[in-house]
Amino acid sequence: MRRHNGSVVSSRIPELRSPFARAVVPVVGGIAFFVVLGLVTWAIAAFLSSGDNEPTEDLAPVRLELGSVARQANNVDEGGPILIPELLTITGDRSLVLDHEGDDPAEGWRLYYAFPAGRPDCPVDQIRTTATFVDCDGVEIDVTELSPPTEAVRPVVQDGETLYLDLRAFSAPTGATGAGTAGSSPAATTDP
Repeated sequence: MRRHNGSVVSSRIPELRSPFARAVVPVVGGIAFFVVLGLVTWAIAAFLSSGDNEPTEDLAPVRLELGSVARQANNVDEGGPILIPELLTITGDRSLVLDHEGDDPAEGWRLYYAFPAGRPDCPVDQIRTTATFVDCDGVEIDVTELSPPTEAVRPVVQDGETLYLDLRAFSAPTGATGAGTAGSSPAATTDP
């Protein structure tokens, strides 16, 4: 209610009288709301991406903790090499396969890409609980026939107890990564 020339005038919210108006106005209002919400979200994303594009440790850790070396070595012994899928692309060209050789859980870790050597366009599938993979042509290959990483991606054993993957090469600017030796996969290094 409001006052007009000393008298009280009631103000009413306009009523939608026709069935068409009652059906269309809420739908148009909802569409307008989601358009505005999308534009605000896009503006926030554009603002955030316009600044420093370097990944931070919070969003893109340079080391992925895999847990206890003893537990992971046991997992490899019982279930075969560990396939670590890469979620950034649909091709999975950075999917990794972690393998362990030997009796010492702190030693013998090997890393491969999940495609045959020299064929990055041919992702592999693992045959459950084995070290055998099937490539895109249906050919079975051993884990040792997978491609070694060309970037300086490697398994790291810290204090003889915890296994990490050093992923700095994936988060480094283009051209700043070191190349691995062709034909051999990076072995685990030990950090004190």
